[in-house]
Amino acid sequence: QVQLVESGGGLVQPGGSLRLSCAASGSIFQFNAMGWYRQAPGKQRELVAAITRGGTTDYADSVKGRFTISRDNAKNTVYLQMNSLKPEDTAVYYCNADIWRVGIRYDYWGQGTQVTVSS
Repeated sequence: QVQLVESGGGLVQPGGSLRLSCAASGSIFQFNAMGWYRQAPGKQRELVAAITRGGTTDYADSVKGRFTISRDNAKNTVYLQMNSLKPEDTAVYYCNADIWRVGIRYDYWGQGTQVTVSS
């Protein structure tokens, strides 16, 4: 069973930085891609950033230039470095990983970590 454990959320002032971590059980190369999603109160969950097995990255327009997704293969961990944080970045952030088996995509989720940007 795949497990994803997030850490690193918290309260930060506008303009500040946080780094989220997502530790996976087993090698991250088993996944087609890993990513970070977020969900603010009253809003739908949205993709923030993703990284494929081959290392290709993708970002939501709202975070381009401020957030960076990266991974440490030896630690089976994916990171989200968040800089220049804004109040609108406040949300629960979820780590996601997907595996394709026989043409079917399986998604796995972490438990979520709260990020609050406020003065």
